[in-house]
This record gives sequence, C-alpha cells and structure tokens, in this order.
Amino acid sequence: MQITRQADYAVRAVLYLSGLDNGRRAPTSEIAQEQHIPPSFLAKIVSQLSVAGVVQTSRGARGGVSLARSSDKISLLEVVEAIDGPIMLNECVHDTNACVFGDDCPVRDVWCNAQGALAKTLGGTTFAALTLQ
Repeated sequence: MQITRQADYAVRAVLYLSGLDNGRRAPTSEIAQEQHIPPSFLAKIVSQLSVAGVVQTSRGARGGVSLARSSDKISLLEVVEAIDGPIMLNECVHDTNACVFGDDCPVRDVWCNAQGALAKTLGGTTFAALTLQ
C-alpha cells in the first residue's frame, strides 16, 4: 500500500501547522513554500482537511489556516483517511463477498491483521508526538 501524494502533502501541512505557536494561523502560501507543496494542490487539500474537521480556515488580512484541535488530538490515520478515504489493503477485508473464497480464504486473516496493525499504528501516532521528535 502506498498513500497518495495528496495524503503525503496533507500530512506535511498538518505537521507544519502543529509546529506553529499555539493558535497561530499560517497563510497557505507560507505552508506551500515551507513544505514544497504546489499551491493549487494545497488549496484542495486544505479544503478536504477543513471538511474533516482537522483544520480551520479564515479569510482576510489576518486569515490563514490553523489546526481545528490540539495536535495531540489529531492522528496520522485521521489525516490520511481525510484525503484518501479508509485504509484498505484488500477489498476482502471489508467485504468477504469480494473474494471467491469468502471467509475460507487462507490469506484474508493476514490482510485483516496487517490492516489492523497499520490502522493502530497510524491512529496511535499524533501530530503532537511527531513535533516533539
């Protein structure tokens, strides 16, 4: 599995915002420049993160983007899924009918365990922890 470039950019943007002084807003142009994200791409990402409740935006001279919650309440999983949708290593993990073997597939348990481990790792990693590193 590989996350999309868009999800990678979203992680970088949220990580950047997590490193700012509490409550400080950053213009998207600043985030784009500092994180090497194409500005037009960042606009779409910020919009998706805003809908997901990860960031908040405000317009005007003192506007910009800031975290909607404390960075210790935002996980890597939440950001990746806000952009790419639910993590799915194989469609049979969520739909046993997707495989001709159904529940009898010898590999399905491996997919389920791997997906669970990945989700647990990403879900247990907050941006506060990442900014401390």
